[in-house]
Amino acid sequence: MYVTDCYGHRLQKFINGSTVGVTIAGITGSNGTALNQFNWLRYFCLDPTETYLYINDNSNQRTMLYRSNSTTGTNGTIVAGGNSNGNSNIQLHYPWGIHYLPSISTDMYIANNAGHSVMRWTPGASSGIFVAGTAGVSGSNATLLNSPMGLKIDAYLNIYVVDKGNHRVQMFCQNSSLGITIVGTGVAGNSTTELNAPRSIAFDSSMNMYIGDTGNVRVQKFLKI
Repeated sequence: MYVTDCYGHRLQKFINGSTVGVTIAGITGSNGTALNQFNWLRYFCLDPTETYLYINDNSNQRTMLYRSNSTTGTNGTIVAGGNSNGNSNIQLHYPWGIHYLPSISTDMYIANNAGHSVMRWTPGASSGIFVAGTAGVSGSNATLLNSPMGLKIDAYLNIYVVDKGNHRVQMFCQNSSLGITIVGTGVAGNSTTELNAPRSIAFDSSMNMYIGDTGNVRVQKFLKI
């Protein structure tokens, strides 16, 4: 099991059955901008072989690559951003969610929490492409996002975005800038059809969807239609 320890500025690995974690990226309690440091790391993803980790280094405005067998203090590689925060195509803006599945796409998908946008970025490229939301503009209509956090893509390259500030989950079909609300009403609530400041998303093998409904302190399961 891998755990992002945001306040500890490190990523921990727990071997099956162990209660003692091993730091494989970052330096415990030491935040900074060096290649072996994080500054409030957020979500990460593994490649299918579990050889590489792609980690959103939130306050350093970059995505970092580490091998899964790295050790504390090892230098990572910047694979997206690293050019301060902003809304141009060479920048990330407090990146949060990330999804990378090379069998589907050679690009990473990254949610810019403070930039209210989602970018598609080839690892190591100098710039990315905005694929959802309008960079730097928050809103609640079908083309806008408000503080997006978690995201996933499916086999058809549809993008599922947890739109935290709008209390909803938006689906963007491939090559479309129009989001479709598939969960939530746009207003915070605690009924079975509502969300309150959701953050995370996951799918099981049957494409049932699980949402971390943070403001309601629960996980909601939505069956595949």
